[in-house]
Amino acid sequence: MTGQTTAAAPRGRAFLRTATALQTLTLLFQAVTAGMLLTSSDGYLMHDVGSKAMYAAAMLYVLAAVLAWRPGGGSPRPVLYATGFLLLASAQVALGVAHVSSVHVPLGVVMFALSTLALVQTLSPRLPLRPAARS
Repeated sequence: MTGQTTAAAPRGRAFLRTATALQTLTLLFQAVTAGMLLTSSDGYLMHDVGSKAMYAAAMLYVLAAVLAWRPGGGSPRPVLYATGFLLLASAQVALGVAHVSSVHVPLGVVMFALSTLALVQTLSPRLPLRPAARS
């Protein structure tokens, strides 16, 4: 590994952590504003703006996953997760626009859970892949 590759790896992981945290926070905001839709006239506007922020955060998550993978030589698994999440976000936006609440709301819950799990995974310290050999 070159010095540039080893220096890029921690920055890529930090960007991935930040993007995952931002995505999780935007999904939490969406859950809060979805509840506000029931009680406030401002809820719709906030949920609409939040949906755009959530979609942007999902795209940022894909970018961060690619940057953590390619230059740093990390695992491609986060790229697959991020791409799948962007597909879920696309479906979520389409369902919201079509007012299909019976699928939109449960999918939002699933997305928040998945994003939280991804955040926990990116924040956890790396464990060795296999135990050390005993002598």
